[in-house]
Amino acid sequence: MVERTETGFEGLCILEPRLFPDARGYFYESYNQRDLEHLGISTVFVQDNHSCSHQGTLRGMHYQLAPGQVKLVRVVVGEIYDVVVDLRRDQPTYGRWFAVTLSAENKRMLYIPAGFAHGFCATSPVAEFLYKVSSFYDPPAERGLAWDDPQIGIPWPVANPLLSERDQRHPRLAEISPADLF
Repeated sequence: MVERTETGFEGLCILEPRLFPDARGYFYESYNQRDLEHLGISTVFVQDNHSCSHQGTLRGMHYQLAPGQVKLVRVVVGEIYDVVVDLRRDQPTYGRWFAVTLSAENKRMLYIPAGFAHGFCATSPVAEFLYKVSSFYDPPAERGLAWDDPQIGIPWPVANPLLSERDQRHPRLAEISPADLF
């Protein structure tokens, strides 16, 4: 069974699986559709992704336009500082950020509804990040938000992150067309 913790952002929640430890180590179900449905989550996931990042790497802030992508994210090696920004203009949390530490040790997962930009920073020497998505990657629908937008003010745990060229060019929230938001 999984425990659900609300975040103050509609639909965004932290999920913590129940562990079954013994002398050999432990076992847990990282995904169980029936358990998630019991918690009000009925998303159908169509793809699993896996990334590996070195300490100080920042990936984000990424999102896809309609239908958007629901994500279920977790870490299996190391630790990350995981961040989302609400881009749903009809929500009272529009433009606000939420962050949580996800690690192989704490086994937390973050369920991210469509309408959020998502990114993370690797805070351990190596971090392996796994995530399920509800829609296939669609390059024409791909968008991004500046990781260092001062209007949003995310307190990243690194001053000079390792960034992809693409992640260095994302616009600030004030520069994004309403057609490219939710």
